[in-house]
Amino acid sequence: MDVLQLKRVYFVGIGGIGMSALARFFKQRDAVVAGYDLTETDLTKKLVNEGLEIIYTDDFNLVEKDAELVVYTPAIPKNNAILNWYRDNNYPVYKRSDVLQWITEAFFAVTVAGTHGKTTISTMTAYLLREAGEGCNAFLGGIAVNYQSNYWSSDNNVAVIEADEYDRSFLKLFPDVAILTAMDADHLDIYGTAEEVEKAFIQYTGNIKPKGTLIAKHGLKRSADLNGSTILTYSLQNDAADIYASNIVQKNGEYNFNVIGNGWMISDVHLPIGGMHNIENAVAAIAVTQLLNIDGNSVKDALAKFKGVKRRFEYIIKTEKTVFIDDYAHHPEELASLIKSAKRLFAGKKCVVAFQPHLYSRTNDFAQGFADSLSLADEVILLDIYPARELPMEGVTSKMIADKMNNKAVTVLSKEGLQEYVKVAPVELFITAGAGDIDKLVNPIKEIILNK
Repeated sequence: MDVLQLKRVYFVGIGGIGMSALARFFKQRDAVVAGYDLTETDLTKKLVNEGLEIIYTDDFNLVEKDAELVVYTPAIPKNNAILNWYRDNNYPVYKRSDVLQWITEAFFAVTVAGTHGKTTISTMTAYLLREAGEGCNAFLGGIAVNYQSNYWSSDNNVAVIEADEYDRSFLKLFPDVAILTAMDADHLDIYGTAEEVEKAFIQYTGNIKPKGTLIAKHGLKRSADLNGSTILTYSLQNDAADIYASNIVQKNGEYNFNVIGNGWMISDVHLPIGGMHNIENAVAAIAVTQLLNIDGNSVKDALAKFKGVKRRFEYIIKTEKTVFIDDYAHHPEELASLIKSAKRLFAGKKCVVAFQPHLYSRTNDFAQGFADSLSLADEVILLDIYPARELPMEGVTSKMIADKMNNKAVTVLSKEGLQEYVKVAPVELFITAGAGDIDKLVNPIKEIILNK
């Protein structure tokens, strides 16, 4: 299907972060865009303000009858009346991943996959291309703080796309440049085993267009099985990789470093956001810019103004006395990286982590991993599991994680209990983490801390 010619598009699940980026893409190309979602959110309100029509009632009588394309997310339940009406009436109904496939076929596509870091790297890459004058169409899984959006457009025929492994969506993409950050086990409700997860990521690299390039994290398991006409590796600071950082200096929660590649170096790069893992993310994003022959000084100037991604090591409060960080971390590896980076940056401050586990299946699969990662904090508060698309599993609760922790300074609290805790406890280094709705507590907690 020629995505560039469509004039009437309907989205079932339009409020999702990936779906809303696509909706904005069609709207920017002067299509009539409408959609359904279960609940109104800040994001859907913004879409309405941008001229999109959205309903929150699952009633097919209210939908766009002249739609040339109907796009849905796999998170939509099978009994959704609107989706089934479109199917029953023979409309062209496709998954979000199908539309992204058509975009990768129509554009020079840079896709970013991996169990960690893909939102930050895709956002950084798209931001650097835009700010350094190259321009791109960005389809992101997070909100770039610089522009307060998960999508932006360009006349340049380049697309940067976050490649989601959930539901094997990313296997439909055909990139010119593919980034692979990690192949850790996740979404075992979809894949079954860690080996199947690895096989899918290897298959993703097999989709790279002829003469295309793979930029893979150095030291990945099964790296010998990865594909790409050219394969480059990146690392935080391992000089065995093709691209890596050196001379890292940390000050006030920010970093300066050099980035070294094959035959090139960009010196004295400044990254104004926290987290050592974000230096590694920047190395991968900078690698793309050098592949596209973008001037290194333009890249350096742009990165110095990068404000990060909402909920990715996001500073909510950062003063001499108090630091409050919010992060999307929902996998044991991400949590460990988050806590280690925060403690290293703010050594001496008591680190309290409030974590909301996401999905019963993930909690069950990784309970020991979560316990080990959270034990790195000085104190832990666990909220109840956020179920998302799942029904409860017998015996799987947040207490399951607490019982496995070495650090016994752990409490299971309600959302109200967490806010009461913040009112009375001294706050030095406080972190909220999780992929559920814990983000709705960020502003109330911020207000409590500032008013103390």
